[in-house]
Amino acid sequence: MSTPTTDPMTRRKDLRRFAVAGATGRLGRHVVDVLAERGHQVVRMSRATGVDIITGEGLADALTGVDVIIDVASWHDSDQEAATEFFRTATRNLHEAGQKAGAGRIVAVSIIGTDKATAGFIAAQQVHEAAHLSGPLPARILRAAQFHEFVGQLLDWQGGDVAYIPALPTQLVACRTVAEALVDLATDPDAPAQLAPGTPIPEIAGPRKESMAEAAGLLGARRGIKVIAVDGSGMPDAETAAGGGFLPSPHARLAGPTFQEWLGTQP
Repeated sequence: MSTPTTDPMTRRKDLRRFAVAGATGRLGRHVVDVLAERGHQVVRMSRATGVDIITGEGLADALTGVDVIIDVASWHDSDQEAATEFFRTATRNLHEAGQKAGAGRIVAVSIIGTDKATAGFIAAQQVHEAAHLSGPLPARILRAAQFHEFVGQLLDWQGGDVAYIPALPTQLVACRTVAEALVDLATDPDAPAQLAPGTPIPEIAGPRKESMAEAAGLLGARRGIKVIAVDGSGMPDAETAAGGGFLPSPHARLAGPTFQEWLGTQP
């Protein structure tokens, strides 16, 4: 008689309990919804639910009996040093607590173009990815394009009736679409626990290339904000972005609505 495997990615019927770090965030809320809709048990981890992945408060209890951790926790601004420290600490704590709790693996979201970034928040994701891939738990990464919701954040940061938005190419993707891809990766029983050397990190992006300034103009028209396109000078890795360095790779999965289609569904 064969011995049952303990790898949760091959236990089709046992993948039922997931912990989501950053569960109340922009992406985390969608991940929780998708997991629940597919019949899985979900442990919501955020400071709002009494779990702090930086201090470790409540983490051990939250991870009890969890099969898979999905890490979508994020830092709140673009400062590279602060973001790097956040990702390094949070990832270490998730791996250590997850290993002690008997979790089988961890799946995390990153950003398309992370490997090309030299500064800013996207460059901090290099530490995030490396910490996951070198941690004690088997880890998988999904790189995503900028979210549709990020466009509104750009307008909010500037405030006022006029916003200067870089006319840089992007392939905006809906948070819901990213959440579905993350859950697919976390629950696929045929996916290896870790990528083989040389295998590209999977990516998810929207269906077509768009301009960040044009997308902001569509949203700005709704809000009564005049959007002026600029070249992005002074931004971290502006030349790389202008040259398409943060666009999806040929192997990327393209899915979900365009920005205009998504905007039409928003209140």
